[in-house]
Amino acid sequence: MKKTILTTVAALSVLCTFAQWKPVGDKIKTPWAEKVDPANVLPEYPRPQMVRSQWVNLNGLWDYAIKPVGAMEPKTMDGKILVPFAVESSLSGVQKGLTEKDELWYRRMFSVPAAWKGSNVLLNFGAVDWKADVFVNDILAGSHTGGFTPFSLDITPYLKAKGEQKLVVRVFDGTDKGYQPRGKQVLNPNGIWYTPVSGIWQTVWIEPVAKSHISGIKTIPNLDQKNIAVTVAAENCTTGDLVEVKILNKGKLVASATGLPGSPLRLCIAEPKLWSPDSPFLYDMEVSLRQGGKTVDKVDSYTAMRKIGTKRDKGGILRMTLNDKPLFHYGPLDQGWWPDGLFTAPTDEALLFDILKTKELGYNMIRKHVKVEPARWYYHCDREGILVWQDMPSGDMGNKWEMYTYNGGTDKNRTQESKDNFSKEWKEIMDFCMSSPSVVAWVPFNEAWGQFDTERIVNWTMEYDPSRLVNPASGGNHRPCGHMLDLHNYPGPAMKLFDPQRVNVLGEYGGIGLPMEGHLWWNKRNWGYVQFKTPEEVTAEYEKYAKSLIKYVRLGFSGAVYTQTTDVEGEVNGLFTYDRKVMKVLPERLKAANKAVIESMPLDME
Repeated sequence: MKKTILTTVAALSVLCTFAQWKPVGDKIKTPWAEKVDPANVLPEYPRPQMVRSQWVNLNGLWDYAIKPVGAMEPKTMDGKILVPFAVESSLSGVQKGLTEKDELWYRRMFSVPAAWKGSNVLLNFGAVDWKADVFVNDILAGSHTGGFTPFSLDITPYLKAKGEQKLVVRVFDGTDKGYQPRGKQVLNPNGIWYTPVSGIWQTVWIEPVAKSHISGIKTIPNLDQKNIAVTVAAENCTTGDLVEVKILNKGKLVASATGLPGSPLRLCIAEPKLWSPDSPFLYDMEVSLRQGGKTVDKVDSYTAMRKIGTKRDKGGILRMTLNDKPLFHYGPLDQGWWPDGLFTAPTDEALLFDILKTKELGYNMIRKHVKVEPARWYYHCDREGILVWQDMPSGDMGNKWEMYTYNGGTDKNRTQESKDNFSKEWKEIMDFCMSSPSVVAWVPFNEAWGQFDTERIVNWTMEYDPSRLVNPASGGNHRPCGHMLDLHNYPGPAMKLFDPQRVNVLGEYGGIGLPMEGHLWWNKRNWGYVQFKTPEEVTAEYEKYAKSLIKYVRLGFSGAVYTQTTDVEGEVNGLFTYDRKVMKVLPERLKAANKAVIESMPLDME
């Protein structure tokens, strides 16, 4: 009888949770929207490169309110919001917008497990767009600016000895009314500009740690010297604290080293297994912090051996190489938007879907366009084997753009505050992606969107991470710096400039449109650079472009990006519909065309 009562109570609790939440709006949704469980939202551990065994997921239904900027914490909230979906999204259960005059308030109660007694407690946020102030039991525990990167707060001093704890997050996001990096978000969506994303949009969780604990891991492989440099950051260390790093292959120890926190440890691997799209081999890694001979913190991670570089072919053209072998980088422009979750994929399965389909269609690369994904996305790319060009999200627009002129166009005259914020956020994004072997190129600017101090930013990027290539200004404005000259041309491939001193790439082309009834975001104008009526017509046009591209590969292109993976809002030029329910091309023919393009790269090097 007791068991029956408990089961009934649990069932009623779940029903109550569902009654408080449902997707809102009448727009299209992905197949995974139906799998969203408000009592178990994105349950996977969110940080694969630094995994702790104990943690509590704080995703789920929180209270929310939208109030004027500067208002006090509201006593009465507006309703429930499903974290971590942005307030403007359908899956949040709210679908309301913010302006630069608003602040978004979140509130929930949580408990710290009794087994964590004596430990410090970290509160982690995957990402909050844009400025977050975090209060624990009515005390400001910390703040963070930057809509694309994780942050952690040690909330131990603010916790009550027992009972429930109060957590409040206040968010400001001015979208295109501010200078902050925002990518494609605008308050008035139209054309290639999309719905804003505000507030918490990645997983929130707590975990127990010792007072002295690991706070970050950076791994940089060096194939020439057959070693991996591992730098372990740690908090609250004392004299004599040591970090130990072990690299393993299926449980077998391959290399180990011990040293000081914050200092690079070089772990030699005599016969390294290399990572590539064809063979994405990952080593397991164990990282420990020792104090007085005792392990006080331990995390699981992973790493890989691979080298990205450049070499000239026998014709003297500079080509990109992977592990010292020429490789043509070919993939779609991937914007990472979802009709139901906006920035946030409904499930981890959905997050993986676009990557798997990209591989299945024969591509070896993704250009992550003016967005940064959750850590699990990069983990999936690392594990599945796909190269990533990582864009910096754009913001603070207003430049003159010139696509086909050296030193043409203008650099934006930003305020010092805007410049400093860009540099802060770009460094945080680079730090976040630094240890992912899939990330092989940095793209600080796109099509002159807010481009400024180009040479300084690009040179700093190259100095901060000399292990990767830097694509300085995808599509212009072109400056004589970085490793690449990146041209954009729609719809078909073209080479209107050539730089003999740098790698030449076609950073965007294509945009073949096919609107499909029943899978459209809105009834306004839906557009592509060219439009067709059937998948057969789209595929034939794609094949025509591919044949043209092969000619330009032989002339000097070393990489190309097709627009785009999926439709996004009013854009209907995706390989898939926005809801991911229909592939708009014939896959086997597309795969064959992609294979021919990649294999057209000359293999004979100087």
